[in-house]
Amino acid sequence: MSAFSSELIDYLEGRISFEEFEIRREERKAKLKVSNEGRSEEDEEIGPDDTLPSTSHGRSPRKCSKKRPAADPEEGVSPSVQKAFASMMEEGTETEQTEEEEEEEDEDNDDDYEEEEEEDSEEERKVEAKGDEEGPSAGDVFALEMELNRENKKMMKERRNRSKLPRALRGLMGEANIRYARGDKEDAVLMCMEIIRQAPLAYEPFSTLAMIYEDQGDMEKSLQFGLIAAHLNPSDCEEWVKLADMSLEQDNIRQAIICYTKAIKYDPSNVRYLWERCSLYEQVGEHKQSMDGYRRILNLLPPTDGEHFMQLSRDMAKSYYESSDLPSAMGVMEEALRRHPELVTDESINMAAELYIANHQHDKALQVLVQFCGIVLERGEPKPDLAEEEQEKMESEEQEKMESEENPEEEQKKMESEEQEKMESEEQEKMESEEQKKMESEENPEKEKEITTEEPGETGGEVREVVVPDHVPVDIRVKLMVCLIHQHVYRPLDSMLTSLMEQSPEELGDLYLDVAEAFLDQGEYNSALPLLSALVCSERYNLAVVWLRHAECLKALGHMEVAVKSYNKVVQMAPLHLEARLCLSTLQQQLGRPLCALKALEPMYDPDTLAQDASAAQQELKLLLHRSTLLRSQGRLDDYLDTMLTMLAMLLKVAMTRAQVCVKASMWAGVRHLRLVKVSKDLVSDIHDQEAAYQDISGKTSVLSREDWWLLLVRCVCTLCEMKRFKEAELLVDSSLEFYSFYDVKVKRKELEFFGLSAAFLDHNYRKAYDYIRLTLMEKQEWPMLWNVFNQVTLHSQDVRHHRFCLRLMMKNPDNHALCVLSGHNALVSGSFKHALGQYVQAFRSKPDEPLYSLCVGLTFFHMASQKFVVKRHPLILQGFSFLWRYVEQRGPCQESMYNLGRALQQMGLAHLAIHYYHKALSFPPLTLEGIADDQVDLRREIAFNLSIIYQASGNTEMVRHLINTYCTV
Repeated sequence: MSAFSSELIDYLEGRISFEEFEIRREERKAKLKVSNEGRSEEDEEIGPDDTLPSTSHGRSPRKCSKKRPAADPEEGVSPSVQKAFASMMEEGTETEQTEEEEEEEDEDNDDDYEEEEEEDSEEERKVEAKGDEEGPSAGDVFALEMELNRENKKMMKERRNRSKLPRALRGLMGEANIRYARGDKEDAVLMCMEIIRQAPLAYEPFSTLAMIYEDQGDMEKSLQFGLIAAHLNPSDCEEWVKLADMSLEQDNIRQAIICYTKAIKYDPSNVRYLWERCSLYEQVGEHKQSMDGYRRILNLLPPTDGEHFMQLSRDMAKSYYESSDLPSAMGVMEEALRRHPELVTDESINMAAELYIANHQHDKALQVLVQFCGIVLERGEPKPDLAEEEQEKMESEEQEKMESEENPEEEQKKMESEEQEKMESEEQEKMESEEQKKMESEENPEKEKEITTEEPGETGGEVREVVVPDHVPVDIRVKLMVCLIHQHVYRPLDSMLTSLMEQSPEELGDLYLDVAEAFLDQGEYNSALPLLSALVCSERYNLAVVWLRHAECLKALGHMEVAVKSYNKVVQMAPLHLEARLCLSTLQQQLGRPLCALKALEPMYDPDTLAQDASAAQQELKLLLHRSTLLRSQGRLDDYLDTMLTMLAMLLKVAMTRAQVCVKASMWAGVRHLRLVKVSKDLVSDIHDQEAAYQDISGKTSVLSREDWWLLLVRCVCTLCEMKRFKEAELLVDSSLEFYSFYDVKVKRKELEFFGLSAAFLDHNYRKAYDYIRLTLMEKQEWPMLWNVFNQVTLHSQDVRHHRFCLRLMMKNPDNHALCVLSGHNALVSGSFKHALGQYVQAFRSKPDEPLYSLCVGLTFFHMASQKFVVKRHPLILQGFSFLWRYVEQRGPCQESMYNLGRALQQMGLAHLAIHYYHKALSFPPLTLEGIADDQVDLRREIAFNLSIIYQASGNTEMVRHLINTYCTV
């Protein structure tokens, strides 16, 4: 360091600024010039070859550098550094620096290297362009500094990682490491913490702390400090691997995966890192990431490592197959067979064929078997298209006929020459093709093993014979049989099937089943039956799945009785197999055994399992749906309703809770059946999270669509009403209105309200029926049918709540005719005769030809005249009779009109006139109205009773007795 000037050393160490450095340098140059003047003569006698040039020579640095010999490339010094040194040596100072100081300067400015590169290049250009008459300037010194930094940084980049530890703290860091090595760990920890406080981005203190805590046995802290150090110095792959091992020791697999990912980022070609990370992905169940890693390993394996490539490909294909990713599994095996056909084993062939068969690509599976197992398919001549052949034949015959008619001799010569040329060309082509095949086989002996894209069906005609080498194992032979069956090639199968049947089904039962299922898929049930019969008779393969295939085969062949036995065996072995139960029930029904058919459809799961398992609930719903259909077809409506209520209770669980309705079993006529009952709120189990429960029910009942559930609900309500269980129908409607999926649809909501109205009316629950009809009338006042129902409900309810409802509705719809009449009736019954008269007159004006309104107006006048305090009684009576006679004229002489007239006269005290009209009413027969029984419209009992009252008042007991005995005797 003494070779440099003092101001240069101070500037490089950061003690002075660049301006101070320039001032001190100028002062030093002035002192040096004065001291050199006394020795100028002595300097001139010294030759240029004996010493280095100095500033007293007055030559520029460029000229001096030209005279210096070029630096040898092996010295490792660039020309730019040599140029900077040459300019500095004109001052007579030596510019040697020790290796230790170069390293310190490099570390001090390492972090600012990229930011200063552009500034360095600019300063260098300024220095080169500046004149050299006055010797090295401040720019020369700055250029030297920058150039040295650049050269050192380029070398340091290659041999070590960058450190962000400041120079002032490096001594403290070294002291901390020394303390740690001596065993003074507490002081080492304190020193590291102080370094972290001042330089939090430096990794060295964190790494030291990790080692300290690891020695102390605190692995958790050691891991945390190690992770921080690794993140600050991420390019150290070995450190990441060490941290991954520490994470695995603490059972933190996710953290270990992250560490291996960081190591792979900086060493992507390291197979060991990739393999370990894939294994960890498999442990946490992330199959896709694991397979992606294995694919990267396959791409990194060299061609010479074919055995590992094939083994890894088989493992990957197996894993893909287990996860139902057949395309990926086939892609892996295809790549393995393509890249290493010479290493293909029977296991690889079997796996590839299995994958193709599972994906229904039997042509490709057959292709693999033929090309890698030495199997030969002997084919017949291909059959040409008959239509094209006939057309070509007809065209050629016509053309030949025309030519022969024109020149018969020339045509014959031409045909002979063409035949001869054709024979010669065929022989020549045959010889050329044989020679070409021979040359290709000599050049590429392994070409026969490569996979081609040509399909077997395109290489020739129908397969007549299959030649299988003796070394081919039996499982590959079975794969070949399956492929031929799916290719509809049955002729060569006889010998292969015979050899398979000679083997014991106890050992090769799975292969038996593969061939049998292939026959079943193609509809060859007669060929599949012997194989399945041999399996069901064995001990090892006497399984439910084999019995199921056996039953399906027998059912397809029409052997119903034997198929029923096989299905019973399946149900015994696998009582939760839904398809077997349904098929067994169908067969029993077809054989005329309804009770056995119902027995096959008994519930499979208990209520606790249904509440917890969604898949079990779905299977149970399918079973109950088939059971309900079967019960309805047999006319067993009580059992049908039990099944329907069970299904609907699963759907309406939350809704029934809100409606306080539950399903209970009770004895009915000595038989236990389900009933819908209303319970108090205390007895209903409360559901805290109804939204979550609703979502759970939606998942369990998704086996049926909302429309299917709606149809089931409608059928159940109608069947309940058919069975006179109106109360239960009413409760079912109430629960359905609490179900969001039905209530939110307006059409379904209105239909449910109509069902509720009908059920409530038939159950004589008129108060509830009034609530339903009230809601309906608020939206649709123009339907007379609804007003008739409203009138019936209010008539039976004996309630006056509807009076105010009609008045409010009348204010909103003053022109409604039915509402006007009903308001008049309500006012008449409540004694408001003037208000009733106003409503009746309004109805009479709108429809003056209606007899009813004339009768109502006349009766209102009679009621007003019958009051105790009336000012004008006689005009009221006259007006009443005028409307009453108008009613008689419009209605005509009949039992009804005469009775009403006599009743009015009796009310007014005109008994002698009332007797006349009563007797006339008795002389008329009762009216006949459609839809109403004759007994309901016959008024003779009422007429006779009123007459008996009049005769009783006059003392004519004989007449009273006669009328009562004649018309009023029950």
